[in-house]
Amino acid sequence: MLSLHPQYVIDEQKHPQSVLLTLSEWKQVVNELEELEDIRAYDHAKSLSQEQVPFSQAVHEIEGDYEA
Repeated sequence: MLSLHPQYVIDEQKHPQSVLLTLSEWKQVVNELEELEDIRAYDHAKSLSQEQVPFSQAVHEIEGDYEA
């Protein structure tokens, strides 16, 4: 769980306009968002019905050494 201590920038009518975080807190947020993006990409890939390829074959295909 993130431990954030936001500071709010407000306008003349005391409406929040912006949020300030320390650099270390911002890095935590970015890391969490990147991890969430990875999880969503993994979940999406798992939901597709595609043929599974052995890891060694995939490496050869990526390196261009594989001939079908």
